Amino acid sequence: MLKNLRDRIVALVHLLWREMAKFGVVGGIGFFIDTGIFVWLITGPMEDSAVKAKVVATAVATVFSWVANRYWTFRNRRQSNVMRELVLFLVMNGIGAGIQAAFVFLAKYVLDVTSAGGMVLFGNVIGLGFATIFRFISYRLWVFTEAIEADPAAAHDREVFTGAIPQVDDEPRNESRN
Repeated sequence: MLKNLRDRIVALVHLLWREMAKFGVVGGIGFFIDTGIFVWLITGPMEDSAVKAKVVATAVATVFSWVANRYWTFRNRRQSNVMRELVLFLVMNGIGAGIQAAFVFLAKYVLDVTSAGGMVLFGNVIGLGFATIFRFISYRLWVFTEAIEADPAAAHDREVFTGAIPQVDDEPRNESRN
């Protein structure tokens, strides 16, 4: 049992390390795009509109992230239905943002954290960490999926992710006893 678990973990790491690295690079660049545009807007053209500036900065970073993930990170998995893929991407990003907001809510209203540093820790460190894990898994399993079975390197991806989940056979087994 332990050897089987170890083998599954090793297989999973080998399977995912390149995509995780690319995903991390895209996320890092997206973070700097978001932060850079936000700072530029609130110190310049949108000085009196911080919320609007944040929406604009996040929108630009999200579009960048979708394009970079579509054409680089998950290039062998992108869907032919671009609008469906984009909508799924935006939904998963929205859920990820909700995860981050939930950590801020937890910090403020449950743990009584009041400092800006504490809010950043819960929202942009811990919350972002959990949201990033969610986004990577959801992008891989639901957003960028079309060619997953066609790519020989990814032929068993779903098995690695869902191996611990009991599978139901489509057809009943015909077991006869003699």
